[in-house]
Amino acid sequence: MVLLKLVPTDTKIPFLHLRNICLAVSSAMAAGSIVLMFVLGLNFGIDFKGGTLMEVRTKAAVADVSLIRKQVGTVGLSDVQIQEFGAPNEVLIRVGQQSGGEKAQQDVVKKVKASLGDSVEFRRVEVVGPTVSGELIQSGIISVISAISAVLIYIWFRFEWQFSIGAVVALVHDVVLTIGLFSALQLEFNLSIIAAILTIVGYSLNDTVVVFDRVRENLRKYKKMPMVDLLNLSINNTLSRTVLTSVTTLLALIALYVFGGEVIRGFTFAMIWGVVIGTYSSVFIASPILLFLEVKRNWTGTKIAKSDEKPAIN
Repeated sequence: MVLLKLVPTDTKIPFLHLRNICLAVSSAMAAGSIVLMFVLGLNFGIDFKGGTLMEVRTKAAVADVSLIRKQVGTVGLSDVQIQEFGAPNEVLIRVGQQSGGEKAQQDVVKKVKASLGDSVEFRRVEVVGPTVSGELIQSGIISVISAISAVLIYIWFRFEWQFSIGAVVALVHDVVLTIGLFSALQLEFNLSIIAAILTIVGYSLNDTVVVFDRVRENLRKYKKMPMVDLLNLSINNTLSRTVLTSVTTLLALIALYVFGGEVIRGFTFAMIWGVVIGTYSSVFIASPILLFLEVKRNWTGTKIAKSDEKPAIN
């Protein structure tokens, strides 16, 4: 007995009829994202640009941000940002990379602690030097490129090259739009966002492979069905699973975004966006590419009689 069904059985939604519109919109959004990355850039966090991050809790019930800013301002540090963080008595202090190398970065913590005295409790301190930040940027780029390259090889061996191209284009689409969104909103881009992007790659790939598996199965079964109708049928066959997985994942992520605190808010925001855009790309980007690349129909397997062909989805 099915207790929860978000999508009716045997849907016949003509997804591929929207392929030209969706591909045009996605291409425009991807191009816009790339332009934003060059024009606005990314709001790199301490992880990537170097500097010092300190999370403090005041003994007062409500933090006096202006007083903390005045106290820290007396020690002569450049590029200091102070903002409320989480609870009313919690404050986040960011100090950009200081001239003088690694030693100057270490001295930042001593100076800030001396300026604030015993009025606050230091809950977290992170110091990232210029050498480490450069290595982290390089490692982040390599990790994303490596993940997408591995997907290309995996799908190529498991399916055919047309499927591989479709999956990789969908993944690149998801990654570019996610980075573009962070650039447009100027949200902090740090190592946790790289982790979110890699998770999005895995999630989107999982959705795409589920659809591709059904496409391959239907290619073996329905030898005479037009390709557009076969792709529509395959997407509709997996629609219930796709929607249920996406909705349940989003429920968990929204709860984390609301109640998880500031530390993981950027990560969960990226994941929420990634689940939505990953589900979209599996249907409206990866599948239409199979049609444009003319995936072959001569899969090996038992042939189904012509009378077993299902009617086309209009």
